[in-house]
Amino acid sequence: MDRPLHFGVTLPQIKRGWQEARAAAESFDRLGFDSVWVCDHLYGVPMPQLPILEAWTELAAVAAVTEQVKLGTLVTPPFFRNPAVLAKQIATIDQIAPGRVIAGLGGGWFQAEFEAYGVPFPSTGERLAALEEMTKIMKSLWTDERTSFEGRHFQVRDCALEPKPAQRPAVLIGGSGEKVLMGIAAREADIWNNMAVFQGQLEAKVGALRKRCEEVGRDPDELIVSQQCTVVIAEDEATAKQHLEKAHKVYGGHMGAGLEAHGIWGAPDRVIDCIERHRELGCTMFVIEFFGRDTRVPAELFAETILRHYRPGQGR
Repeated sequence: MDRPLHFGVTLPQIKRGWQEARAAAESFDRLGFDSVWVCDHLYGVPMPQLPILEAWTELAAVAAVTEQVKLGTLVTPPFFRNPAVLAKQIATIDQIAPGRVIAGLGGGWFQAEFEAYGVPFPSTGERLAALEEMTKIMKSLWTDERTSFEGRHFQVRDCALEPKPAQRPAVLIGGSGEKVLMGIAAREADIWNNMAVFQGQLEAKVGALRKRCEEVGRDPDELIVSQQCTVVIAEDEATAKQHLEKAHKVYGGHMGAGLEAHGIWGAPDRVIDCIERHRELGCTMFVIEFFGRDTRVPAELFAETILRHYRPGQGR
């Protein structure tokens, strides 16, 4: 399937206030990016004392000040919120930004924030079982007149959700587990997102995802492959290389893992080559963390060079 490339951008969130987030969202919207994203954490990663804006509240505000970008989370885990209530929240944001919400869901991993907030943090297997229940409940509430569901973790009884979204919000399942999590994605998701730390394993991960799709009788080409990634872009290679070294130190082993060998970095021509390598592996969606104190600066260079390369007729 020849699917157009989708370029999303993360918003300032940890140690950043609303005014910075709003300015970035408005800029990314104006520049022609396809989506904006926030992480759904209650604690600033990796330290509890780091201030962080709550994800879905922030996205509701972003919905009101943007016009085109889609809005999503990487990723919302089970147990932070009752899934029926979350479905209602997302349906309300869809009233503000019709057709623009992506429900980014995952299993969660940061145990400290669950426990500190009094939220259950069962085993990985139980969290993934809850994730599947959560996804089924939300999809049903967005489309069916009434929903009843009796699961091990969540129950909904003859529940109505109004107003419904005009169309069901896309569901992204994020994570790199090749059996259970990818099985959930194959059954329930519209998009699967590969975590940045596994960017170098994208080919193998996509292969595993395709197997899970075949096992459940789904055409693998129906499922969009997304990559969470750091992008280091500069006018020339020498400057990009300097920024790359700084990015390694800032991001460490999560967003900075394997950047030089497997990431997207360099002057614009090299960045395009990196994107094409990802596309050859089946990835057509990118959720980008631009490296820079003010991420609007590299985002503007990316828009002027990369977006214009792929969309020559698109004006700003």
